[in-house]
Amino acid sequence: MRISVVAHTFLLESGRWTLQGSWLDRDTMPVTVKGKILVAWSRDDWFTMVTKLIFPGTGREEISCQYRGRLNAGDRQYTFVLQHSLLGRVEGEGWIAPESIVQRYWVLGDRQRRTGFETLHQLSTNQYRLSSSIMAGHYLTSTMEASVERQPDQ
Repeated sequence: MRISVVAHTFLLESGRWTLQGSWLDRDTMPVTVKGKILVAWSRDDWFTMVTKLIFPGTGREEISCQYRGRLNAGDRQYTFVLQHSLLGRVEGEGWIAPESIVQRYWVLGDRQRRTGFETLHQLSTNQYRLSSSIMAGHYLTSTMEASVERQPDQ
């Protein structure tokens, strides 16, 4: 059996993306989340990714993330550092799988032992389905599910 794989565009190519879905905190009802993601690459195999999430109509504080990572051409694994507006300084790793991109991260110097996990499953060249969670110790504290769509170049 051969697996047909569409080449990944998210993260592996510079681009602008939008995000729309639901955010769920422990013991609360889901709320709408919307966001924008900007991915840029330098010539020496370093990427930056900036993400901004908003929660329309909730009064909830927005979340912003600034990633910097390195992925050598042809590799399927990468590492990154992240400045997260709620979690602070974060380190992580990612794997490029045939149909998804998976990331795991951990908050540095955190007494709550917070970690996170994200999977971006590719639906098409310009569409992904995101599922992510943040944990404190062994317990889920929040989860997000969203559609991520590439925006046309302007």
